[in-house]
Amino acid sequence: MTSMLLMVICHAEAADFETAKEAVKNMGVGWNLGNTLDANVQKVIDITDANYWGQQGLESETCWGQPKATKELIKMMKEAGFGTIRVPVTWYNHLDKDGNVNAEWMARVKEVVDYVIDEDLYCIINVHHDTGADSYSNGVLTGAHWIHADEDNYKANKERFEFLWKQIAETFKDYNNKLLFESYNEMLDKLNSWCFASFSASGQYDATIATSAYNALNSYVKSFVNVVRASGGNNAQRNLIINTYAAANGSGTWNTHLKEPLTKLTVPTGEKNHIAVEVHAYPSIVNGNSDKTITYIKSETKELMDGLNTNFVSKGIPVIIGEWGTSNVDAKETDYDARRSLMLLFVEDFVKQAKALNIATIYWMGLSDGSFRSIPAFNQADLAKRIAKAYHGSDFEGKYPTKDPNASTTIFEGEQMLAWGTAITVAASNFTNMEDNAVVEVSYKQKHVEDYGMFQFWYADWSSKIKIYVDGKEFDSDFNPGDYYNTEDGTEHVTQFTFDTSTFTNIKKKGILFQGNGIVVTKVELKKSGSSGINDAIINQNSDGAIYNLRGQRITSPSKGIYIQKGKKFIK
Repeated sequence: MTSMLLMVICHAEAADFETAKEAVKNMGVGWNLGNTLDANVQKVIDITDANYWGQQGLESETCWGQPKATKELIKMMKEAGFGTIRVPVTWYNHLDKDGNVNAEWMARVKEVVDYVIDEDLYCIINVHHDTGADSYSNGVLTGAHWIHADEDNYKANKERFEFLWKQIAETFKDYNNKLLFESYNEMLDKLNSWCFASFSASGQYDATIATSAYNALNSYVKSFVNVVRASGGNNAQRNLIINTYAAANGSGTWNTHLKEPLTKLTVPTGEKNHIAVEVHAYPSIVNGNSDKTITYIKSETKELMDGLNTNFVSKGIPVIIGEWGTSNVDAKETDYDARRSLMLLFVEDFVKQAKALNIATIYWMGLSDGSFRSIPAFNQADLAKRIAKAYHGSDFEGKYPTKDPNASTTIFEGEQMLAWGTAITVAASNFTNMEDNAVVEVSYKQKHVEDYGMFQFWYADWSSKIKIYVDGKEFDSDFNPGDYYNTEDGTEHVTQFTFDTSTFTNIKKKGILFQGNGIVVTKVELKKSGSSGINDAIINQNSDGAIYNLRGQRITSPSKGIYIQKGKKFIK
């Protein structure tokens, strides 16, 4: 009797699920928690090598310079008027060679999803940078993705892909209708073609490659849907999302194949009521050396929306624009910085046109970025407000907190071993409003590799190394804390790095990153110069009991009020 009652309850819950059409209409405007759970670093690029799998632990969340996600950040987005949070997740770096998801990683993904669901927001989770464009340097492969739109690739990875989604589906099968699953992110063919399949650098269309790509993509779709539905629970009617090839939106007239990503996608039979299609959109609001007019931009947006309406919406298949912004949204000089008034007009019109067709729009990653997320606060408050008002109406009053530009902010906190190819990035947005006397304060431990430990600071675009100062001493190249402080391996330090005015001007545009060797970073903070006096107040204690200030000077009688660093705790 009890089991029968439970079955009735489960069926009732599933029956109460919205259709995909209703859900997408109710999502409103959303935001991507980007460069967070999707962040990853590859040291092994050969997917046939067992070491390709599970290359990172929980530290991957912050390896691209974003702080750990918090429930306070999600609450801020809700109060600003955003109804959906897309949580991109990369999995390969947390799978073992047999495809098992690391339990701690799954628990962290679940924790972040709970932040969103607890705020009664829609949440989308996906398989993100397991797909994408492989990277090359001088013809040599430097980064590889295991999922491609290619029939041979599908045959090789079908079992692993299905097993991954089986684990995700099982973990979340009891969640309510506010949680949606997205099959994959931007799946590309073996040529890494954007826009449409087989569009190689030569511009030659290869029908064989294109056919293989679209067939494989549709096979991945079937695998995704079948596995989720078979997992039972609320997954029987959970709303699912399938992406077009490359998440391409079909806009443009420069090639006759541009519409193929829309026309070649096959929605599985019987899934019409609980499936949505996702595309991405990053149009340019610049035409050559001049800005486009808002009239022209609106006409391009209309062409995009008309295509989505013709191919999907008018046929009863709802559409989500899962990522959008402009083509310069992540550039060195973003449209927000260079042409803000036009950018604001663009986002307002984009949201309004999408809303008219009940298309949900989920903005890519900006609005609150870098250290602003840890406060939490907006670094593009006016842009967030314009997006929210475009959807909710001009009388909508959300909350858009900003930060004191000179307040201390934690950029990173955890444990990150610096090694070649493993860098901590601090986005330019973190410095935009800071005064030129700002400092980067790093807490770390010497953990020498082959008796050598050092830092290198670079601009985030890798254009050149950055000249830094420690205690007024200039360093054009490597900074070796063991040599500078005359300390042994295992010593913990807190060092403030400062910059000259011209360097800081470039940092505001490009951001910074630091890589190194034999250094375990535990915390990175931005501070106003002179805000802590830390180089005088903090001293290190070696294993022999001797204590030193951060200039490497031995202290025999610590003054009252000085803090001694012992282990990882500060003792007064």
